[in-house]
Amino acid sequence: MGKMAVKDIDLKDKVVLMRADFNVPLDEELNISDDTRIRETLPTIKYILQKGAKRLILMSHLGRPDGKRVDKYSLKPVAKRLQELLAEPVKMLDDCVGDAVKEGTTQAKEKIILLENLRYHPEEEANDVNFAKEIASLAEVFVNDAFGTAHRAHASTQGVTKFLKSAAGFLLEKEIQYLGNAVQNPQRPFVVILGGAKVSDKIGVIDNLLPKCDAILIGGGMAYTFLKARGKPIGNSKLEKDKVDLAKGILDNATKAKKEIVLPIDHVVVDKVDPAAKAEITGEAIPDGKIAVDIGPKTAALFKEKLKNALTIVWNGPLGIFEMDAFSKGTEEIARFIGTLKTTSIIGGGDTAAAVSKFKLQDKMSHISTGGGASLEFLEGKTLPGIAALTDK
Repeated sequence: MGKMAVKDIDLKDKVVLMRADFNVPLDEELNISDDTRIRETLPTIKYILQKGAKRLILMSHLGRPDGKRVDKYSLKPVAKRLQELLAEPVKMLDDCVGDAVKEGTTQAKEKIILLENLRYHPEEEANDVNFAKEIASLAEVFVNDAFGTAHRAHASTQGVTKFLKSAAGFLLEKEIQYLGNAVQNPQRPFVVILGGAKVSDKIGVIDNLLPKCDAILIGGGMAYTFLKARGKPIGNSKLEKDKVDLAKGILDNATKAKKEIVLPIDHVVVDKVDPAAKAEITGEAIPDGKIAVDIGPKTAALFKEKLKNALTIVWNGPLGIFEMDAFSKGTEEIARFIGTLKTTSIIGGGDTAAAVSKFKLQDKMSHISTGGGASLEFLEGKTLPGIAALTDK
């Protein structure tokens, strides 16, 4: 990838500063409800310790405290879970900058230290140079393993690299490898599945991947804007009126480029979006007053036909309102089918990763990205500041 990786750096007796993505979901009692992001950083943490680092200082954000100290966004639950997973003591500090933090890191008996939420300080998201310098002063080497924030030019992702030799951790490296190969050198046939609510969220991905892939399958809320562009009745289904012409242009461009865009040919529809609503299957035309909430069985069969020979699959966005069990069947059926294929399956983060997790199919996929916005921007072909800032090899 042309950037330093953690394996390229001599870590013996060094104090290492590591940016992790511990932005985990918490329940009302502030217990971690999904520790995937913590588990994904363990290989890098263990490697740094095994290579004889003097001390490992971990930092992350959690939630959106908007530059203020908000107790419910404390990283204390993360420190507790890390300690359990590593079976090693983790010292939790009360802040991420200041004299007490400097003293806490140098005096600590523990080898692993976790700083408090970076976003308690507005300087973090502002990429303030003095804030970055102060964090960097705690260590001798910086490792970034937070792909979920790599698309943000923040003090802890980009700013610190001005002051420390910087390398990618194993998770960041893995994300770049899988997503990079899919974008630049995919095995063919290469099929992209796009879902989610809005066409506007996926324009960049379509523009970047349409020339590179063999087919794009479109479901979810965004499909109805495309169907409208094709002159199909969509009832009361989700529509971005101001994007219909854009969708028409994308369809025309795909035809000219001899690329296939596959839209739903049947739908699960309801009178109102409610888990208890009576659902029925309708054909390609959605009746007046009806709202499409999932792809229908014929669409699922069509999508499987298009996917069955694919050697690379990139999927970003669910195909229905998967959070409601009644409208999750299409997403689940396609996910289960992909899990049976001999293919490289790359699942974009965010809702798609949540759906795969809901159906307990994580082990059936080649790679599940830990970053929603970051994976989307990577698939759009954008340069991610947190990666670009790392030290060149």
